[in-house]
Amino acid sequence: MAERAHWEVHAINPMEARKQIVLTYQQPQRRRRQSVYPVLWAWEAKEPFPLLQTNGKDIRDKGTLETLRTTHLRRHHLPRYQWTACDGRTRLRFLAFRYALNNTCGLAFLILVLIWLRAFGVEQDVTFQTDWGQEFGGDNPHRVQALSERFLAPLGGALRRYPPGRKGYNGRVERSHRTDDEEFYLPYLLKVQDVTQFLRLSAHWVDVYNRLRPHTGKGMNNQPPLAVLRRLGYDGDDRIALFPPVILDEIGADLLLSCDPETGNDDLLAPLQTERAS
Repeated sequence: MAERAHWEVHAINPMEARKQIVLTYQQPQRRRRQSVYPVLWAWEAKEPFPLLQTNGKDIRDKGTLETLRTTHLRRHHLPRYQWTACDGRTRLRFLAFRYALNNTCGLAFLILVLIWLRAFGVEQDVTFQTDWGQEFGGDNPHRVQALSERFLAPLGGALRRYPPGRKGYNGRVERSHRTDDEEFYLPYLLKVQDVTQFLRLSAHWVDVYNRLRPHTGKGMNNQPPLAVLRRLGYDGDDRIALFPPVILDEIGADLLLSCDPETGNDDLLAPLQTERAS
C-alpha cells in the first residue's frame, strides 16, 4: 500500500489580520529501485583492470567523417560499428568490430577480453561499465544481472551500468573514440579497400595506441598505456597490449554457446576457471 504524504499547518503569527500559513510537505519514502551499479569513476581505480569502460561507436558518422568516408565504408562492405573496452587506470584498449548491433556480439566481445586478460596472467576481477544500450542487456536490471552472472562471472567479470545521461562516468572511452576519428579513420579510412586490410590496419592502430602513443591524462605522465601498466607492476608479456581486432558477427553465437555453463558446453572456460580457483 502506497504511503501518503503528510502536510503540517503552522500559524506563524495569529495576531495578524491575514493568517500566514506554512505548509511543510514530507516526501513519501520510495522503494529503492534495484540497481545495476555501483558505478565507478576512472580516477578511483588505483590498479589496472578493475574497471573497463566499455562502449560502442558508430563509425559511419557523417558529422565527423563526412559523406566521402562514410560512402567508402559502405561501398567496400567494411564494418559499421566498433566496440571498445578501455582500462580506466592505464587507458589500455581492446577493439572489435561488427556489422549489426546485437547483444550476442556485445557479450562475445566482453568474453574475448576476459579470456585475453586471463591468458596473460591478469587475475584482477573486472567490471565492464557500459551505457544502457540493448547490445549490453538494455534497461532491464534483471536481464543485465542474469547475463552478467551467466556469461561473465565464471571468468571473474561483471557487467554494470552508469546512470542514464551521465556519460562522464565513461569519459575516457568516449574521448578515445574521438582520437580514433582524428588519428585513424580520418587519415586512413580511404586507403582501405577490403575487410582484411581494415583489420590489419586496425591491429596496427591498437599497437600504436597502446604501446607507442603518449597520453597526457591524469596519472599517465606522458607515457603510452603499456608503459603505465608496467610502472604499476605488470611484469608479463608485452603482447597483452596487442589484442587482435576481429569481426564478431560470424563468431559471436558460437562463442557464447562454447562459454555457456547452462548448456553444459563450457569446455572453453573450464581450464581458465580451474586456473583461477587454484
